[in-house]
Order: sequence, then C-alpha cells, then structure tokens
Amino acid sequence: MEINGIVLSPDPRLRQECTQIEEITPEIEELVARMKVQMFENGGCGLAAPQVGELLSLCIVDTDYTSADDYDPYVLINPVIVEQSDTLAPFNEGCLSIPGITCEISRPDHVVVEAYDLEGDLMRYEAAGDLFCVCLQHEIDHLHGRTMFERLLPKQRISALKQYQEALDRGARPGETE
Repeated sequence: MEINGIVLSPDPRLRQECTQIEEITPEIEELVARMKVQMFENGGCGLAAPQVGELLSLCIVDTDYTSADDYDPYVLINPVIVEQSDTLAPFNEGCLSIPGITCEISRPDHVVVEAYDLEGDLMRYEAAGDLFCVCLQHEIDHLHGRTMFERLLPKQRISALKQYQEALDRGARPGETE
C-alpha cells in the first residue's frame, strides 16, 4: 500500500536488500529529484529508495531544514557505515513508511558513513548523539530490508505493531507520528 507516494509497512519491498548503484544515470537523478519532493511534502527528515518503491541503495537526509528555502538533502548513494561506537543511545524514531507512531530505538550514538553523491564523489559523514546520527542509521537500515520494527525486542514489537494498526485504522498518513 502507498499513501502520498510513500510505501507503507508491511509492503514486502520494505523487507528487501537493495541493489548497489553502478552508474549515476539520468534515471537516478530523476529518482533523487522525486524523492526530495516526496520527503519534503511528507515532512520527513530522511527517505530511502525502497520507501518510494525502488530497490536501489540510495537515500536522502536533511535533518536541519525549517522551510523550502533551506531544504537541501544530502544524497547518499551506496552508503556504508564504516565506523560506529559501542555505546547505544535511545531515541524516539518515526518513519514515513510507518505513520502514526514512534518507537524508542537504541542505536550507536556515533557513526561515520561513506557514500557517493550525485556527482560520483565519495563523501564521508560523521554524526554523534543527534537526529542526523539516528537518521543515517535508520535510512541505511531501509536499504538492507530493516524497518524500525526489526530493531525492537519481541514484546516491544508486538506492542508497536498493534499501535501501528490502530494508527492506520485512524487514517494516519506519512509524516504523522502520533
């Protein structure tokens, strides 16, 4: 199921390993442009290609924008976490593909990510203890077929799935967290 161009859980596309991008083609550039529009229109701070139905190793992240004037997401092609701390920190996460709820997820509180940008340059992003750190990890999880549900303990997952179904029944839409 999709709402506002966003694939919703439990769509099987969200559980697939994504294919590495070998070449930056006009189609990839068009996909990035479409993803930027969809992320902004749905009020997200990150969006992975499988969330728009494309099983490619590509995501975008912008955790700092306040309006269309300062909206300029990072484009991460084939992102890889090359370093991460052993210290985990909890963070309440939402997901455009799982509208209407948030889940407390514990993730490393420091990561270094390498990815290519749209020009084909290898970029390095470092983040610690903030939304950007969480968002990088969350979006990279999507590229490996993991949603935030898979980060929960079994009892927490059962509760979150129930809350999610209730949110869908209420008509929750991408970008809504409660």
